[in-house]
Amino acid sequence: MSDPQRVCFVLQLRPERVEDYLDAHTEVWPEMLDALRATGWRNYSLFLRKDDGMVVGYLETDDFATTTAAMEATDVNTRWQAHMSEYFLPPTGGDADGANPDTIRTELLEYFHLD
Repeated sequence: MSDPQRVCFVLQLRPERVEDYLDAHTEVWPEMLDALRATGWRNYSLFLRKDDGMVVGYLETDDFATTTAAMEATDVNTRWQAHMSEYFLPPTGGDADGANPDTIRTELLEYFHLD
């Protein structure tokens, strides 16, 4: 088996919605967790810098493009992202009413890794 692909991304919360966003993650829908696992998201973590609302996500998967396409095809993901969109700032020049986290995350380049 090959090494997993390590993926890290960032998102930006609306500063006034940080606490609401954290509250929304105290009980992630069981069907959402099942879909993440079924589509290949492993060792998935979200981190938050509370002072400015920067979210950092990290996961391991066999193929991020395949994994995200499979996840985006699920009904539960569509509903979850619609629910989460109210917490995120849109990209510059984007829709002021919210942003789908699936489409606004910025993937970071891994340039060093130590096992």
